Amino acid sequence: MQLYTIETGNFKLDGGAMFGVVPKTIWQKLNPADENNLCNWAMRCLLIEDGNQLILVDNGIGNKQDAKFFSHYYLNGEASLEKSLAKAGFHKDDITDVFLTHLHFDHCGGSIEIKNNQLVTAFKNATYWSNAAHWQWATQPNAREKASFLKENILPIQESGQLQFIEPGKINEPIQAPFNSNIQIIFADGHTDKMMLPKIQYKGYTVVFMADLLPSVAHIPLPYVMAYDMFPLTTLHEKEFFLEEAVAEKYVLFFEHDIQNECCTVTHTEKGIRSQEYFALNNLV
Repeated sequence: MQLYTIETGNFKLDGGAMFGVVPKTIWQKLNPADENNLCNWAMRCLLIEDGNQLILVDNGIGNKQDAKFFSHYYLNGEASLEKSLAKAGFHKDDITDVFLTHLHFDHCGGSIEIKNNQLVTAFKNATYWSNAAHWQWATQPNAREKASFLKENILPIQESGQLQFIEPGKINEPIQAPFNSNIQIIFADGHTDKMMLPKIQYKGYTVVFMADLLPSVAHIPLPYVMAYDMFPLTTLHEKEFFLEEAVAEKYVLFFEHDIQNECCTVTHTEKGIRSQEYFALNNLV
């Protein structure tokens, strides 16, 4: 097995929304905001090469939305999904599986592209993996979360016939991924209903793709819960359970949105569980 970091570019989000009840005077030191109170975030994905499989975990914001949509998010950086795949030696047509942690636009926007004025799957040879509970949540969204679920990112996947559902497990009880024996799936309900985090056995390490349970190193302290989360107290309890396990089992945490840090380990301190070592994924040998 080989893991590749896939950078798809950066975007900006409101700092207050990203840090919830934590005062700006504190979070500003961790991720400084610009004059519009916006912080810069990565949209970092993960490519898993295992035998004949190429599994892409999330795929960024995509490029099919109009200029007005993108103007809200101040896209920046030189990276793109295509460039990162090419750097790793691959093309979108090589992808066999697309694992979607959840269906917010910054995680699944690259799933669909426009060709000949038609919305089509960007990974024509891949199976797309979601779960029925989250799919229903995303296609029948509540008013608060509706802006994050864009139908043009979601419905064409099902219409293509490439979509498969994973049967959810219980919270805090990982299940075996149906498509790969080296991957388990952790379910989390705080950020959005039935978000899925892949837990990967790799070179003697356990690497966990954190998605939006822990968007960045700065979100490791328990009170640092995003205002975007549907159920903040659920997130807090999920973080607490996960971080205790991460310390005990020496997990490597892989961050989707941390613009500075790809990975870290965690440890107990007098202030609670905090980050320990920081490193790039390709430093795991």
